[in-house]
Amino acid sequence: MGGTASYAAKKPARAPVVRKANPEELLSDIYKELSQHNLRVAQQKADALVVAYPNFRLGHLVRGDILLMHTREVGVLGAAVPAGEASKLADLRREAAVRMQAEPGRPSSALLPRALMQMRKDQRHALIVDAKHSRLYLYENRNDQIRLLSDFYVSQGKLGINKLKEGDMRTPVGVYYIIGHLPGVKLPDMYGKGALPLDYPNDWDKAQGRSGSGIWVHGTPPETFSRPPLSTDGCVVVSNDDLNTLTRTVEIGKTPILIGDQVEFVSKEQMERDLRVASSLVEAWRRDVENRDDAGLRALYSPRFKSAADEDVNAWLDKNRFLPGAKKISVTVSEPSYFRQPSQEEVIVSNFTQQIVVGKYRHAVRKKQYWAKEGKSWKIVAESNV
Repeated sequence: MGGTASYAAKKPARAPVVRKANPEELLSDIYKELSQHNLRVAQQKADALVVAYPNFRLGHLVRGDILLMHTREVGVLGAAVPAGEASKLADLRREAAVRMQAEPGRPSSALLPRALMQMRKDQRHALIVDAKHSRLYLYENRNDQIRLLSDFYVSQGKLGINKLKEGDMRTPVGVYYIIGHLPGVKLPDMYGKGALPLDYPNDWDKAQGRSGSGIWVHGTPPETFSRPPLSTDGCVVVSNDDLNTLTRTVEIGKTPILIGDQVEFVSKEQMERDLRVASSLVEAWRRDVENRDDAGLRALYSPRFKSAADEDVNAWLDKNRFLPGAKKISVTVSEPSYFRQPSQEEVIVSNFTQQIVVGKYRHAVRKKQYWAKEGKSWKIVAESNV
């Protein structure tokens, strides 16, 4: 940030547009005015920002710098902050950096999130947390078309992502679901307007020996608009305004939330190729179950497979063998969804309803499978009956 009092005289001031926009848009407007040497307009917009968000500390910091520009040149964010506030200033500078990258960093409308290969028709929304950029994307699923509705700044674990155990101050990586809503009136002030608990640890986490609990998406204390990017015990934290939006939007038990640091946006053609791979894996599994091809079926499972109950592949398949004495069975798969974990580790999460028909008898169960890339092959590393 830079500027002097002389900038204001170079161009006539324009009346600012005062609106309840999101903080990134307002900050972008302010920086744009400063880059064009419109100091008075920048100050008016900074005044509007702190009126719209009175507990937004970063907004007050920017406004303080602009006021200082009327007397001298300002070269860095936070020039007006006393020297004793160095740690708080560092946090605010980090927050400013990730917020300012949001505007140009939004994906093109022609690109789709690679993680959302296919959602069930009754899954109307999905959340993707891009931990690398402290961003949460809200997507809508309508008529089998995925569309970006909004995105939000988030805070995450003090030590980053890839949670392994209780108390490690990290946010987990994986495909999870919103499983509840806790209103703010029933929680301590630190959770703000409420919380949306996640189903961490999932089956894949348990198979990997990961532990911990209480991972939520929640708000901020009343006096705090937002927190620094790395500042939580592992939860994903948004502003109270954003939490209200999410609470009105998500459906308990249905809305997936995918967390990772490798969030990719790809063409429709790439999405279709990924979906063909995911569906072909489940089809191979279905065919082997129907044909009672035990050798072929076992070959689809990884040697490191573990069920949520810590069963190996042999114990799991024995337990899930349906009417082993029957000569002929029919197996169908319906209502599938396919998600790709947004991380360096290549994992596909497949959810579907498996129906087995033997004569007049029918049996249906909802399955969840975790397929991981092992060399050039995909193998089932975890599986559960929901």
